[in-house]
Amino acid sequence: MLRLTWVQPEDLVGHELRQARLDGRNAARIEARWRAAGGADAPERAGASPEPASPYLRLLAEDLLDELAELPSELSDQEPTALDRIEALCPDRPASPAGRTVPDPRALEAAWLGRAIGCLLGKPVEKLPLDGIRALARATGNWPLTTWFTAKGVPEDLLARHPWNRRSATTSLAENIDGMPEDDDLNYPLLGLLLLQRHGRAFTTADVARLWLDELPPGRAFTAERVALRNLLGGVEPPYTARHRNPFREWIGALIRADVHGWTNAGDPVAAAAQAHRDATLTHTSAGVHAAMFAAAVIAAASTGTQDVHACLHTGLSVVPPDSRLARALGHAIRLAHEKADFDDVVDELHALYAPTHHWVHALPNTALIAAALTHADGDFTGSVCRAVSGGWDTDSNGATAGCVAGLLAGAPDALPERWRAPLKNRLATSVADFDGTGFDTLARLTHLEATRP
Repeated sequence: MLRLTWVQPEDLVGHELRQARLDGRNAARIEARWRAAGGADAPERAGASPEPASPYLRLLAEDLLDELAELPSELSDQEPTALDRIEALCPDRPASPAGRTVPDPRALEAAWLGRAIGCLLGKPVEKLPLDGIRALARATGNWPLTTWFTAKGVPEDLLARHPWNRRSATTSLAENIDGMPEDDDLNYPLLGLLLLQRHGRAFTTADVARLWLDELPPGRAFTAERVALRNLLGGVEPPYTARHRNPFREWIGALIRADVHGWTNAGDPVAAAAQAHRDATLTHTSAGVHAAMFAAAVIAAASTGTQDVHACLHTGLSVVPPDSRLARALGHAIRLAHEKADFDDVVDELHALYAPTHHWVHALPNTALIAAALTHADGDFTGSVCRAVSGGWDTDSNGATAGCVAGLLAGAPDALPERWRAPLKNRLATSVADFDGTGFDTLARLTHLEATRP
């Protein structure tokens, strides 16, 4: 039996009900109908429930998803998705410079490497609970986290309680790393690079959709991105692809696509955020879009090589609506990171606040954790990626974004410790276009070329 993850209607309703509670929609009556019919919560960790629903329950799920989408949100005024409305709420965003800053190719290589390293560090513990991550690292003397996870020396009973991510352990534990394995956190920057090569800076959201239909295997897309592909194949056009039966539209997917938009707009965070917005609105709305804009602006600031991590984060906040959930979460996380000496205390407070209400892939807690990790580590590369991963939730995506920013701040590949760089062997695996086996130095040159184009 094939249970395709992230698209079964009966599994989407539970996610949409939780999303309604987060974005200020009153779904009590719809939820009561769902429960009365025997509808269940969404799967907590997996993308699909183990058994299919009855034909009746599936049809009901489809109807309820459409009804939920029509409910008004009390947060719509302070959390818009349209770019002009977002910008109208952000009067402190910086003005675009008269001329474009060209990023250093070596800094771009460090950013690509940093993204890969952070992603790879987080891959074996993705989906694991926070206590499991800590226990596995402590069992090998690697806590606080300072290097790759390993299975060597971990007691069997601990592995039985907290098994490594089954898809990643064979390629991402220290003893198994042989180049950078394929991951969506690297596939999307490659697609972003391909997007700019084909369409330039003036690309549209429809161009993103066409590119995905040409180049992104559906099995390599997850959550909001998989739903958007399904919607495109069903004749739904952007930006409705982000809203139609898509309860993942505030999750982390758009954020992990933001790097290229920051890299190619060095010193112009507003342009980077706008570019990220056009990409993000294929799949995301509101907080999901704001997270992508924040990341792109932070990376654009870091790409100049002239700002420290705290200034970069401040710049990122300037493009996020100040009364939004994301802005408040980022401000709180950054304050915690400044106040607490032990990063575990920062993580514990963030988990206590967000874990009861947010899915582990939701953009809000994950973006807050990334900002806290970068702040607490003061932009140091190892400190940033290790803190981001050690905080749990979407470990590989958080490590990747923190690694990108910290890599840019480091400024060159050889500024990253050898223990991180060497196992990647300057080689990336992917199913995107002709990039399989490409080196990070080549990717940096290609990105630099796009950054210098008009």
